[in-house]
Amino acid sequence: MSSGNIKGLEKAEVRLKWDPSAWDRSPHHLDIITATYSADAPYGRPVYIVDYDSRSPDGTINMSRHSRTGQGFGYVEAVTLELVRLAPSFARVVVGVAIHQNTGPKTFGDLSNTGVLVLDGYTELLNDDFTRIAGCTAGTVAEFTRTPSGTWEFHEMVRGFQSDTAAFSLEMGSAPRS
Repeated sequence: MSSGNIKGLEKAEVRLKWDPSAWDRSPHHLDIITATYSADAPYGRPVYIVDYDSRSPDGTINMSRHSRTGQGFGYVEAVTLELVRLAPSFARVVVGVAIHQNTGPKTFGDLSNTGVLVLDGYTELLNDDFTRIAGCTAGTVAEFTRTPSGTWEFHEMVRGFQSDTAAFSLEMGSAPRS
């Protein structure tokens, strides 16, 4: 699925929501993780990763909201990707979500009211509740790729992983398994 926008995507936002845990339980902590890949190795190691209240070295990818508990109204975590400002050496950006496992094993199916929303301005590119990957501890949700003409396209990429946050950051951009 591509954006259908002939001029290509310029800026996208990814938002994440989940319900807080019960008052007598450890908080659920989820994170949006964004990884950039070079034109020389679009499925290799990430050039850099943006997560946990951070931003990219060039300022093109910014975590604008971050939650450690899910408390708040609606989407409580968000990252903005200024794709048009990324250097020409970047060919691919992958966005995923990981559940911190420091309070025992948790999967998307263990959480309630989870959701991810990918936007191009006011246009919804993806709205998903993680049901497809309910048994997983992490998952990718979106892939942005640069076309030969230099424009950016969106591709839905909901794919589950059984990884902790650190391992997921390194494997999330791997080529899909057949």
